[in-house]
Amino acid sequence: MSMLTPPGMGGQYRITGDKYPRMRRPRRRGRLALAVIASIAALGLVGWGTLQLIDVFTGGGKRAAAAGARAACATKASPSPGTGAALPKPGQITVNVFNATPRGGLAKQTADELKKRGFKIGEVGNATKEFDKKVKGTGVLLGPTSSLNTSLPVLATQLGTAERRTDAARKDRTVDLVLGTGFKALTKKAAADKALAKLTAPGPTPAVSKKSC
Repeated sequence: MSMLTPPGMGGQYRITGDKYPRMRRPRRRGRLALAVIASIAALGLVGWGTLQLIDVFTGGGKRAAAAGARAACATKASPSPGTGAALPKPGQITVNVFNATPRGGLAKQTADELKKRGFKIGEVGNATKEFDKKVKGTGVLLGPTSSLNTSLPVLATQLGTAERRTDAARKDRTVDLVLGTGFKALTKKAAADKALAKLTAPGPTPAVSKKSC
């Protein structure tokens, strides 16, 4: 049988006998893989879009926006009424009044006035040698260490110019008012009451409030 060359083969294949070469199309595996990836991406986009629609209809988007707005809002402190310092009342303070001046009867006179103003009175008399004729100012307020920020400030409202001292060795809770040579009288009652009210008044404490957005 004669040898024939199919047209378009350019002499690449020859037909001999009764067997013919198979004509295969070029493989398209690359295109198939791209098609599969594109399909998966499309399905992913469809699923994401579906979730977004669900959030819109169920209010999920609003909740997220509200949460973001709340997180962006800063907080600030604003004053609001609070409790004042835990100071004792005059009736809870026992005052010993001692006279360190040459004037007689000054301790009793002052003690009587303090009693009228609500203070309890302990000992009344002349000052010891430690203070007698040695206090040049209006007076000295003396008490235990614990009285520095409790009893002494309250008593000081009655004699604002007096010096404050504490004695760490002192165990009792009473406080002393030692009258000095510069003492003339206690602070006027109206002014003393005003100072006491200011001292024990509730002070402002910070309260957290949300800043408007």
